[in-house]
Amino acid sequence: MASCKFCGKEIVWAKEGRKNVPIEVGGGPHECEQFKNSRQSIRTVDVDEMSPEEMKKIYEGLKKNSARTAKIKKRNKNR
Repeated sequence: MASCKFCGKEIVWAKEGRKNVPIEVGGGPHECEQFKNSRQSIRTVDVDEMSPEEMKKIYEGLKKNSARTAKIKKRNKNR
């Protein structure tokens, strides 16, 4: 059984359409205040606010991650 990483309660993941939804063991949907508070702390950044060095660093990280993912998928496909 899974547990919520924000509040620690036991939850079960159910599929609603194409979306996975957390459901408490009692049967109701799981909505905790810690998760809602964490979503409020997300900040957005405009591309105009970023320096070219920061953009290059993010792009390189994405390239490295996609190459690693492709290697793992290829390895799993050959099994």
